[in-house]
Amino acid sequence: MGNNNESTEVLLLNESAFDLIVYNCGMEKCKKSHAYGPAVRDHFLIHFILDGHGTFYVDGKAYKLNKNQGFLICPDVITYYEADSEEPWTYAWVGFKGMRAESYMRLAHLDRYNPIFVYEQGNKIEKYFEDMINSVDLKYGRELKLQGLLSIFLSELIEQEQKDTIISYNYRDIYVKKALKYIETNFSRYITIGEVAEIIGLNKNYFSSLFKDKLGISPQEYLIKFRVNKACELMKNKSLSISDVARSVGYNDPLAFSKIFKKVKGKSPKIFRESMNKRIIEEFN
Repeated sequence: MGNNNESTEVLLLNESAFDLIVYNCGMEKCKKSHAYGPAVRDHFLIHFILDGHGTFYVDGKAYKLNKNQGFLICPDVITYYEADSEEPWTYAWVGFKGMRAESYMRLAHLDRYNPIFVYEQGNKIEKYFEDMINSVDLKYGRELKLQGLLSIFLSELIEQEQKDTIISYNYRDIYVKKALKYIETNFSRYITIGEVAEIIGLNKNYFSSLFKDKLGISPQEYLIKFRVNKACELMKNKSLSISDVARSVGYNDPLAFSKIFKKVKGKSPKIFRESMNKRIIEEFN
């Protein structure tokens, strides 16, 4: 179980006064393996990582995060997060609610199913958090000052996301091309889709979704079809056994290869090769 004690500054605000209300904010340099949760909030909560590493868990998914990345916790969602055991993270956070909070998160393309963001100008974000924390003790205009700082911070996330959306299709092409190149270069050895995603720098689930949106098939399906097509080419070489062909396309188990091959081509490798050879002879004659 994690430690559910965070040193936040809790602000008791007039919740009907603003569309956006700062509920709490703070910074913390976490100890090794320091954890929070499992827990549920009744407000939105954003953490931004200033240094180090950690992992955020939500809806059965684990996100390993680093400096200049952040994560959103949505109301009524169970979450858990833990600092790295070697290089624990230092993060800043702000909790907020209000009538427009959810709509602002939508503009930033953040929700429980897409909770991670990146902001490379970490020093800029850190300054916003420092200003928020320093505004907590103001006697007059505290709520207005905090609302303004939070609004500026969220506007930065929204502006970045909207710009990224415009150019994201070009980046998607680049990621998919990198993945295709890696698969087509390494198909002859054991590789996983998780490995491909890590090589190109994307979360596995996001990579799989992006790949399928672009090509209409999953990365795993593409890898299998690519290997099977390469196997068909290799079968033209009569000196190679089916086992040799299987190993050459990344399958050390000939039986597993035969099952996959038959599923794709509708014939076993042996029968496929025989019919291919027969067709070549007929064409030659």
